[in-house]
Amino acid sequence: MRDKKGFTLIELLIVVVIIGILAAIAIPKFSATREKAYFSAMKSDLHNLASQEEIYYSDYYSYTNSTVDLAFTNTEAVTVTIAATTSGWSATATHSALGTAEGCAMYYGTVATPPTVGTATPTAPGDLACTS
Repeated sequence: MRDKKGFTLIELLIVVVIIGILAAIAIPKFSATREKAYFSAMKSDLHNLASQEEIYYSDYYSYTNSTVDLAFTNTEAVTVTIAATTSGWSATATHSALGTAEGCAMYYGTVATPPTVGTATPTAPGDLACTS
């Protein structure tokens, strides 16, 4: 008599269905975590930019649009746009993996109009406003 060992087809199908259900639950949670990471990168870049602008201001008594003058390097896939005058600066940050209407904005000093990304507009100098 032969000793049959192994799993039946039904047992294997049940395991595959359970793995599919778990994956369906886990994948959206990972997507939300990835989006949080994108916003954290944008916030970090704007805080670093603020520090570099203030260091530049202490040396030259004006702000600059040039990331080279600031020795500022943005995070990969994050685009930072700067608008500066002698009395203030504003900046927006967007991530290439997100839509153009999603991002963060910040300003210091005197600016003509506060920067806006999507629906996010900082309410006071030094505030960081993000769409999510």
